[in-house]
Amino acid sequence: MGPDGVAAQPGAGSSAGPLEGRRAVITGGASGIGAACARTLAGLGAYVVVADRDGDGAAALADELGGEAWAVDLLDTTALEEPALEADILVNNAGIQVVSPIEDFGPADFRRIQKLMVEAPFLLIRAALPGMYERGYGRIINISSVHGLRASPYKSAYVTAKHGLEGLSKVTALEGGAHGVTSNCVNPGYVRTPLVENQLADQARVHGITEEQVLSQIMLTESAIKRLVEPAEVASLVAWLAGDDAGMVTGSSYVMDGGWSAR
Repeated sequence: MGPDGVAAQPGAGSSAGPLEGRRAVITGGASGIGAACARTLAGLGAYVVVADRDGDGAAALADELGGEAWAVDLLDTTALEEPALEADILVNNAGIQVVSPIEDFGPADFRRIQKLMVEAPFLLIRAALPGMYERGYGRIINISSVHGLRASPYKSAYVTAKHGLEGLSKVTALEGGAHGVTSNCVNPGYVRTPLVENQLADQARVHGITEEQVLSQIMLTESAIKRLVEPAEVASLVAWLAGDDAGMVTGSSYVMDGGWSAR
């Protein structure tokens, strides 16, 4: 399936539920938060398109859920400029992380993170909106981060990208409101995903401490609840934002950070 491909029947292969008949496209959908969102939305009846550069992983999960795989490299933004994207629900989730002081941060890494986490969501939203406007319904859910609202050292590119995604989400909300389209951000703290687990070694190297100390002294030091967020918890909030009960919720950022941003 490509963005301009013929849409499969929404709801096919999924059980009846409140999202029956809705087509959900989830980027970075083969693992972590994306996979949790795919399973949760499919469980509510949505026809799920698992979009990921890991084509085999996307295909395996799509087969499990009776959905569809879209093997796509979102860093190839030129390929996303023209196609239309058939989606009632778009979950912009794909992301990467590089941990380094600004003076050592590779310019290519900085640009790559902006392209994947700001430019690609913009292009996907741009491609999905015409169809959403035509149908008078749409849910755009951007997986941001507490780092979309707060900063941490050594994450200049990631923090910049998430702040940019927040702005994009708000503009989308203002433009889409008259057409039945909502746009919101979900802002978790550290989630138990491969992205976070891979950070432990990077953070340990930068700070000169052990990986166990990274978790207790850096990742969770600002949280009132001292544990990682589970992907299924993020997916439950995404599911609510995707449903009819959240029809008046738009332009918002929903924090799930164990109390980090309360400080």
